[in-house]
Amino acid sequence: MRKTALASILFAGALLAATVAVEAQQPTKIARIGYLAAACPDTQSARTEAFRLGLHDLGYIEGQNIAIEYRCAEDKPDRLPDFAAELVRLRLDLIVTAGNEATQAAKNATAQIPLVTTGSDPVASGFVANLAHPGGNITGSASMRLG
Repeated sequence: MRKTALASILFAGALLAATVAVEAQQPTKIARIGYLAAACPDTQSARTEAFRLGLHDLGYIEGQNIAIEYRCAEDKPDRLPDFAAELVRLRLDLIVTAGNEATQAAKNATAQIPLVTTGSDPVASGFVANLAHPGGNITGSASMRLG
C-alpha cells in the first residue's frame, strides 16, 4: 500500500513538473491591435501618443508585448474600406478607429473583431443601440455636447 501511494505521489509530482516546464517554455502572446484613421497618426501625434500612453498604463508596451498595425487614409475617406479589410485579414485581436468614417469602414468589414471607436456620438451614428449596452462588437468613448 505504501509503495503504491509513494509511486502515485512521485508520478503526480513528475506530471506537475512536466506541466510547469511546458508552460514556462510557452512564448508570451503579443497582442495585435489595428489602428484605423482617416488622418495619419503623425498628424494626430497627441491622439496617438495618448493612445500609446494609455496602453502603457495598462502594461502594454509597443514592440514588447503589443504590436500595432497603423492604417491611415491620408484624408481620403474612400480608402478606409480597403484599409479596414486589410486589418481584418491580419486577424488582429482588436481594431481601434479614430472618427466615424473609420468606424463605419471597420464595422462594414467585420462583426467578429472587437472595435473600439473614438467617434463623436456612436448612438446617433448608428454604431450602437445605446451607451449602456452597446451590443455587437463595438465599444469605445463618446464625446457629445450637452445643452
